[in-house]
Amino acid sequence: MRIQNAWRTASRVLTQIAHDPRTLGLLLLVPSLLVGLMAWIFSDTPFFDQFGPAVLALFPFTVMFLVTSITTLRERRSGTLERLLTMPISKFEFTLGYALAFSFLAILQSAIAVGFAVWVCGLDTKGSIWLLLWVALADAVLGTTLGLLASAFANSEFQVAQFVPALVFPQILLGGVFLPRDTMPDVLHAISDWLPLSHVIDALNAIAKDTEDANYIGMKILIILAFAVGAVILGSATLRRRTN
Repeated sequence: MRIQNAWRTASRVLTQIAHDPRTLGLLLLVPSLLVGLMAWIFSDTPFFDQFGPAVLALFPFTVMFLVTSITTLRERRSGTLERLLTMPISKFEFTLGYALAFSFLAILQSAIAVGFAVWVCGLDTKGSIWLLLWVALADAVLGTTLGLLASAFANSEFQVAQFVPALVFPQILLGGVFLPRDTMPDVLHAISDWLPLSHVIDALNAIAKDTEDANYIGMKILIILAFAVGAVILGSATLRRRTN
């Protein structure tokens, strides 16, 4: 593998996005605006303090999933990928380049969302804000890599949208947003252990309530990143040169 090819791909993607203010705004600001809207709606209730950490997991994850999958799909549909692969660049280097570019944007997005939730919306966090930020970063990177994986199987933007109920909604339902995972039926609890968003929500809730130590949070971050790496590898292995 030539890491230079991945860096060049990442640089090209970031340059394109920098010239597209609508996409840049969607990536960086929309999750924070959604967090702020939820905080405003439930301003007179304890709802935001109770579910705010899970919200920090859902919005960046979903936005990064959609934007990454659609952008990568357009590269295939336009023939860009096919032209690139005639050059000395592999599908893994191409996928890694996209993962690096959108992961950089995910880091910015998560930093803005966490800062906005804590210092503007008043999210009450008993644990370390730095740990909260690290988990949020891993969560956004996870959304990016799963978006890359979904784009490898999709033939159109409509099919990308269909992956949201297939890959995102089950993780939301079983991740512990609406009901603690340890109160779920045994079978559903066992399934949720294999869903990466469950570990994100577990970690964010533990930080917000300060119920676990840094070792526990670090282990959860490693699990999340392991899912992200697996998605990049599988996405590059199944990526097609062009979608007609």
